[in-house]
Amino acid sequence: MKNNPTKQKVIHAASRLFFQKGFHGTSVRDIAEAASVNVSLISYYFKGKQGLLEYAVTQYYEAYLETMEDATKQTESLSPIDNLKGLIYSIIQYKQKNHQLSCFIHRELSLDSVFVREMAVTYLAKENYIISMAFMDAVKMGKQTKLDRQFLLMQLKGMLVTPYILHNEWKDQVIGDYSRTQFINKYVQTIHDWIDYVIHQDVAMNTNFSK
Repeated sequence: MKNNPTKQKVIHAASRLFFQKGFHGTSVRDIAEAASVNVSLISYYFKGKQGLLEYAVTQYYEAYLETMEDATKQTESLSPIDNLKGLIYSIIQYKQKNHQLSCFIHRELSLDSVFVREMAVTYLAKENYIISMAFMDAVKMGKQTKLDRQFLLMQLKGMLVTPYILHNEWKDQVIGDYSRTQFINKYVQTIHDWIDYVIHQDVAMNTNFSK
């Protein structure tokens, strides 16, 4: 894929249109015109619009999971908390870099469809595993109940997807590469502060109870 600029151009055009008009509101001709290619070329490469969607999503998630795995490897010598923070930064950075496709995918994931079920069986299960393992490893120093940790993990997952589900809430505030970098840094810091609060508050409470 990376060695074929024409296919990449089609993916970028489709991502933009799916984000703006939705999958069903976008035609193959729309994509071809946006990418400045012949309609027949899309059929040749992707076997139609559904094939293009599957290809784009597969490419997105494979690169996403590779990014997550690389992040955990790069920070494996650090503390569990720093490992988790590094993972969070890599997740938000990747999703922001692929903003339109991220928004489209998360919007589709909010619906009960074949698309959702297929993603859940494959990529989402692995994403959940990586995030859950990093989070549980970071909070193990505390004494939260198993249910408490599940609630906290659910909150973390919510923070990781909120900008791409509620993108209309802040889209006018993020314009240009510099603005996007600022958003990544500030939003990631917000999540990092939440992690520090959750973990350190729990440790402090347990210390007080033990006195």
